[in-house]
Amino acid sequence: MALGKEQMALLYRNLIRADHFDKMMMNRIMQGKLIGFYHPGDGAMAAGVGASTFLGDNDILNPHHRAHGLGYAAGRGIDVGRYLAEHTGKVDGCCGGRSSFHWSFPEKKLYGASGFIGWHFCPVVGWGWASKRKGNQMVLMASGDGSYGQGGAHEAMLFAMNWKLPIVFFCENNGMAIHSTISDMHPMPDISSLAQGYGMPAVVIDGQDVFAVAETVIAAREHALAGKGPTFVEAKTLRLREHDVGTPDLARAEPRDAQYLEELKKRDPVVLATTRVLAEKVLTQKQIDEIYKEAKEEVAAIEKFADDSPIAQPSIEELLAGVYVA
Repeated sequence: MALGKEQMALLYRNLIRADHFDKMMMNRIMQGKLIGFYHPGDGAMAAGVGASTFLGDNDILNPHHRAHGLGYAAGRGIDVGRYLAEHTGKVDGCCGGRSSFHWSFPEKKLYGASGFIGWHFCPVVGWGWASKRKGNQMVLMASGDGSYGQGGAHEAMLFAMNWKLPIVFFCENNGMAIHSTISDMHPMPDISSLAQGYGMPAVVIDGQDVFAVAETVIAAREHALAGKGPTFVEAKTLRLREHDVGTPDLARAEPRDAQYLEELKKRDPVVLATTRVLAEKVLTQKQIDEIYKEAKEEVAAIEKFADDSPIAQPSIEELLAGVYVA
């Protein structure tokens, strides 16, 4: 489906917000103001924004770990103040300051994250089954190319197709799994080729194009809600920096080529989206400047909220209350 100008303007706004959020997180971890890790999303925010902006309020979203899901948070309308407070170990964090980047917003139907690659495939089948029974809900499950080497990925795709579950398997393929290249990990260049073995509809798109991502996910969502089962969407995206801050940026055991990385920057999604919205007269330069101004103001408010929140010092009782079995 073709997007209208209002939809394109919203996607652009969310992309600029997400880009500012990512830069905020990078600044803070370099200043020692975050606990835990940060996996930068520089140059890769379009996929999450495009995939999440037009989901329904009732849909379940499992975000990708890149930029700790900030592209998805921007599209979903997550309270990023509480998100940042969580990353700084503060009382007002979404999980009381106890989780770092294993955050969750159950009221927004984001049910948490894990440090284990591919952990989410089996829960997603359960969410998909529950969504099918409800009949007015679907699941968008985002992950990277590296996670599709997990056995759970194949179990999930098999059950999803057998039971025609309303799931969109959304793969952000940046060609790197920490230090391993896509050619090391998979025999085929497209991860979506795995889905074809289960008879699942699959499409490969430009993950740097926020508008193309949104159009594709809207169609896949409609397919799911119509009872036609899952779709595999592979968004070809980029990783411009190291896997996580502090880890060497290697391909196998060698540093990634600096000239190659510089060339990739030409496909920064913000640059591509700005060129398009101006060319198609979706926005004027004055409106774009205002979007940037608002994003900077939003970041300032987010940081103030997180900085003003007290440091979390949970009691033993509070800690145990979040444990399923003790």
